[in-house]
Amino acid sequence: MTSEDVTPNPKNRVCPWWLCFTFDNPLRKLLHNPEAILSPYVHPGDRVIDIGPGMGYFTIPLARLVGPEGHVIAIDVQEKMLSALRSRAKKHGVSERIEGYLASQKSLGIHEKADFILTFWMAHEVPDQSLFFREVRDLLKPGGLLLLAEPIMHVSQKYFLRTLQSAIEIGLAVKESPKIRLSHSVLLGFGK
Repeated sequence: MTSEDVTPNPKNRVCPWWLCFTFDNPLRKLLHNPEAILSPYVHPGDRVIDIGPGMGYFTIPLARLVGPEGHVIAIDVQEKMLSALRSRAKKHGVSERIEGYLASQKSLGIHEKADFILTFWMAHEVPDQSLFFREVRDLLKPGGLLLLAEPIMHVSQKYFLRTLQSAIEIGLAVKESPKIRLSHSVLLGFGK
């Protein structure tokens, strides 16, 4: 058996909240500049959902991009992540644009439609990807976009392609494949 045959998260564990301190640091901007990655897809006034936001590395820049008329919903399964995100959002002056939402392991549990949804380095933690992508699809407005990015050091190309296939099977289509360092990444939406 090769590493490509192993599911990256066989016990469906989520990233521990304390580990996100290593992801959410100023040096990461050299690899993942949130504004550069997100600004082609997110505009002032947009409604955005950040699934698995950690402590807000992308959420806070998303709030800046949507501006005072926009709104960001940050969904996580760990209250400690959302608590840290709320604290950081307040410090950065964007807390009024961000709503934290605690999801369950089985469902996102929200029904608000979004112009853009971000799933950055988290889809491999989801136990039922077909159900997950159905929920995500149902949250997209017509013309809405989903940016899916997975870490290349943790998720094999083979597993990423299976994940992508789960999204395609429920009606999403590949719009483009943006280059994001250390990531398998794809932009999805409706139609061709």
